[in-house]
Amino acid sequence: MNKELSRLTVVALAAFGLAIPQAIAQESKAGIHFFTGTWKEAVAKAKADHKCIFLDAYASWCGPCKTMDREVFVNPAVADYFNSKFIAIRIDMEKGEGPELAKKFTSIDGYPSLLFFDNEAHLAKTVLGSREPDEFLQEAKLVGK
Repeated sequence: MNKELSRLTVVALAAFGLAIPQAIAQESKAGIHFFTGTWKEAVAKAKADHKCIFLDAYASWCGPCKTMDREVFVNPAVADYFNSKFIAIRIDMEKGEGPELAKKFTSIDGYPSLLFFDNEAHLAKTVLGSREPDEFLQEAKLVGK
């Protein structure tokens, strides 16, 4: 009986140990769900889903960009609103398609540049610099109806 109880304890602890990383992984997915494709694919998805587009134009070395990642994009109220109203995409303006998009969207004048588009990819608003969650959400509500 003791051996069987010991085996059950080991199995239970192992299962619990495996559940913790999964819970952490799910928690790390909280926040704005950023589209993982190209700008063109994001535009097509926005048109198909009848959603506006949010572009986080950032640079890897940008401190305020990292603050937005850590404190704003993970805010539950911000995430809920953005996930329901926008196709959100993050693009490093110094890599891949970023430099071309930076030329195309001349309102990108520093980082982060937070661009809001209607569902036809017409630029509606650009916000330069980081914001607090409440202020960022108010900016988004002016576009995402």
